[in-house]
Amino acid sequence: MTNYIIRRLLYLIPVIFGVSFIIFILFNVVAGDPAPLLLGKHATAQQIHDLREQLGLNKPLFAQYMDVVRSSFTLDFGRSWATRQDIYDMIRQGAWPSLTLTIPAFAISTIVSVLLSLVVAFYRGKGIDLFIRFLCIAGMSISSVAYILFFQYFLAYKMGWFEISGYEPEFPQFLSYVALPGIIWIVLSLGPDVRFFRTVILDEIYQDYVRTARAKGLGEITVLLKHVLRNAMIPIITYVVIQIPFLILGALLLESFFSIPGLGGITLNALNSSDFPVIKAMAVLSSIAYILFSLLTDVLYTLADPRVKLK
Repeated sequence: MTNYIIRRLLYLIPVIFGVSFIIFILFNVVAGDPAPLLLGKHATAQQIHDLREQLGLNKPLFAQYMDVVRSSFTLDFGRSWATRQDIYDMIRQGAWPSLTLTIPAFAISTIVSVLLSLVVAFYRGKGIDLFIRFLCIAGMSISSVAYILFFQYFLAYKMGWFEISGYEPEFPQFLSYVALPGIIWIVLSLGPDVRFFRTVILDEIYQDYVRTARAKGLGEITVLLKHVLRNAMIPIITYVVIQIPFLILGALLLESFFSIPGLGGITLNALNSSDFPVIKAMAVLSSIAYILFSLLTDVLYTLADPRVKLK
C-alpha cells in the first residue's frame, strides 16, 4: 500500500501540470484581455497598457503559464486584482467559515441518508418506502433558492429561531449562524443521497450471499447491517469521499444568501468581478483536493473490503 500511495502522489506532479495548462488556456487565452474589463469602457490605451504591465499580462504566454505552474506547486497565488489582498490570506480566512458550515452539514446529511436508506430497503415496496421516495423526488424537484428563501423567511425572520445572516468566528457563537444554512444543506442533500444509497443497498440485498445468510437463520436486520451494508460500502465510500473536495469551495448560494464570509462567497465575488487570480487559485486547490481524496477513496476500499488489493 505504501508503494501504491507514493506512486499515486508522484502522479500528482504531471496532473498539476495538466490542470495548470487547462486553467491557463481558459483564463489567459480563451477569456481574452481582462484589463479593459477591470478598468471599464472609459479606460484609455495608456491605462490599459499600465495595468497589463502591473498584472504581468504583457509577459510572453509561456512565462505566464510558468507563473500558473509555480503558483500551483507553491500555493503562492499572488494578490487579488479586485481587493489587492494576498490570495493565500483570503483563502485561509475564508476556510474556517466555510468548513464550519459544510463539514457538519455534510456529515449529518450523509449519516441520516444512510440510515433512511436502510429503513426504506428494509421496508422495500411498502408504504414507508413509497412515502420516503415520494418525498425525495418532490424535494429534488424544488429549486434550492426556493428552500433558502422559504427557510430564511419563516424560520429566521418570522419565527426568530435562527440568525438571518452574518457570522461570528468564535465557538460556540458561530453555531447560531450556520445552523439554518446547515439545515437547508441537509434538506437539499437528502433526496439524491437517499435515492442513490437505496439503489446500492437494494442491489446487494438480491445477491446470493444474502439468501445464504437468511437460510442460515439470520434475522433481516442482522443481514442488513452486518452483510448488506458492509458490501455496499464501496460505492457509498466512492460517492461520499469524492464529494469532500467540493466542500473546500464552500456553499456558494448558502454563503451568499446568509452573508457568511467563506470560500463560496470569495469565489462568487471573484466571478462577479472577473478576479482571475482568485478563480485560478480556487480551481487549482479544488483539483489538488480531488486527486488527494481520490487516493483516500482507494485506501478506504481496502478497509471496507479486505479482498480489495492496491497494486
